[in-house]
Amino acid sequence: MAAALYDPADGYYARPAGQVGRGGDFFTSVSSGPLFGRLLARHIAGWHRQAGSPDRWRIVECGANDGSLAADILAALGASPGLEYAIVEPLPLLAAAQRERLPAARVLASPEALATDPLPSFVFGNEVVDALPFHVIESDGHRWRIHGVTLSPDGRFVWADLGEAAPELVAGIPTRPAGYRSEVRGGVPAFLAPLAAAMKGGRMLWLDYGFERDDYYHPSRTTGTLRTFSRHRAAEDPLESPGEIDITAHVDFTALSAALVQVGGTVLRFEPQGRFLTEVARPWLLELEGRTDEATRKDLRAFQTLTHPGHLGSKFHVIEAAF
Repeated sequence: MAAALYDPADGYYARPAGQVGRGGDFFTSVSSGPLFGRLLARHIAGWHRQAGSPDRWRIVECGANDGSLAADILAALGASPGLEYAIVEPLPLLAAAQRERLPAARVLASPEALATDPLPSFVFGNEVVDALPFHVIESDGHRWRIHGVTLSPDGRFVWADLGEAAPELVAGIPTRPAGYRSEVRGGVPAFLAPLAAAMKGGRMLWLDYGFERDDYYHPSRTTGTLRTFSRHRAAEDPLESPGEIDITAHVDFTALSAALVQVGGTVLRFEPQGRFLTEVARPWLLELEGRTDEATRKDLRAFQTLTHPGHLGSKFHVIEAAF
């Protein structure tokens, strides 16, 4: 999965930006327009004030893709003395596009360089954790086994049983009947740790789709949540066109919460995106009272897309931790 998505030459995300949006392969909150970034900017600004308005501070975005969300947030924040906007982007083509679009932003291949100058920071990512590589696991009725990918004699990618999963990888996952298949991400703490090391206090916020553990590994979810996306069409075979399709699985928010605690965080909230954005937007909604211009109507349509349970409001969740 890591190679299929992130290989610098042939990975799905190594191509020029364009995977996201109506003309791409999948739709995200950013695709609804600039309101999502404006609301996140309100939340970030509120944290900055609550932190005492430090003279030097940093926003760190992971998974910035073409830089649209960063541009919306920076436009909403306006002039903010002492702010450094950093984007962590290991893929060269995306990094070049981000630097061109956002010349004021600092684009880095990894967050380690930020740790040499830790600052009060707001670290976040929209639909990032679901794209972190995961293991496919299958129960034999007693233990979990890793199902990986190998080459068949005729040169095709095929599934293969690679042996029993390490106990620490599947710790806390309930036993399931033979044939039950799901996913587990073992690398989340390692992903979060260098980001936490670059913070001198602050917040981490991750927006994504997923479940708490009991729901994730529910007895009825026998085939897991692995999906691929291409031209807004979902499928379930990641071996069909590796490097040309998105590969994802839902987030185990119980595991993500534990990983945040492991790297020094205290979880403050875990809630549907609709509830979170409605709380953030309350002052803005009051400001709109009585306005009927087209720009306002457009913003309200975008707000409904972001928050309505039938749209993105209940599909996505938000987890936030203090450091």
